[in-house]
Amino acid sequence: MEETKALVQAIVEGLQEKKGSNIVIVDMTQLSGAISQYMVIGEGNSPSQVSALSDSVWDFARRKANDKPLSIDGTQGATWIGMDYGTVLVHIFMPDKRKFYNLENLWADAKVTEVPNLD
Repeated sequence: MEETKALVQAIVEGLQEKKGSNIVIVDMTQLSGAISQYMVIGEGNSPSQVSALSDSVWDFARRKANDKPLSIDGTQGATWIGMDYGTVLVHIFMPDKRKFYNLENLWADAKVTEVPNLD
């Protein structure tokens, strides 16, 4: 469990490094049948920023938590990139896609922690 929390922290730091905004951590550890233990959701303002956020998450997770994703999807259009670390799912959105899919509210029983923006 401590390794997973370290991974979540590294992911958040990677998002913050490239000015990711509206970051939330969805804790699904208490939900039966959840697809992962945590989801980290953030957003960028352009496809190039979304791509840079994904690269930064990859780098921080590798260096700080010694972990790399099992898969990455969405890098072509870079309006929604998903990264699967097994115990942690990362979703990096453009604002309109995030609003449309509203992933935070799919797991209404999960604890959601908002991470302050670093302006």
